[in-house]
Amino acid sequence: MNIKIISLLWCMASLQTIVAQKIGEQVPEILLTNTKDSAVSLQSLKGKVVILDFWATWCGPCLQANKTLSKIYKKYQPQGLEIYAVSLDADKIKWSKFVKSQNWNWVQVIDAGIWSAPTAVNWGIDRLPTTFLIDKKGVLRYYNLHGTTFTNVIEMLLKE
Repeated sequence: MNIKIISLLWCMASLQTIVAQKIGEQVPEILLTNTKDSAVSLQSLKGKVVILDFWATWCGPCLQANKTLSKIYKKYQPQGLEIYAVSLDADKIKWSKFVKSQNWNWVQVIDAGIWSAPTAVNWGIDRLPTTFLIDKKGVLRYYNLHGTTFTNVIEMLLKE
């Protein structure tokens, strides 16, 4: 079996166990504050393909994934991609300083509280990083894709 198909099937199986009730549905609103203490709504990004990324500054794999997200954002943002990155850090000041030092241009918000943060609980986040792909209509379409499958799906959603 093709590795892309195996990867996609694995992701789909994970989806069914973690977020089955949400795939194919409108995403629920998330309203969190950014590094300037301004509230930023996930719904405000409707009309764009959105990567909803759950991460934390203390998560080594998250920091590696953010390097990949930087490349993806640079390539696809002009075509209508946005990233809504939700940090689950407990220390908002430390998080804010870290994010500002990275010069990331995508939406960075925080729901301090690690695993007990309301957004983490509502989305069933039990590991980091966790990413979701949301289409231009605000419908949740995919969960935790990686590598070329991830970029291929982004390209497909941008064309819809």
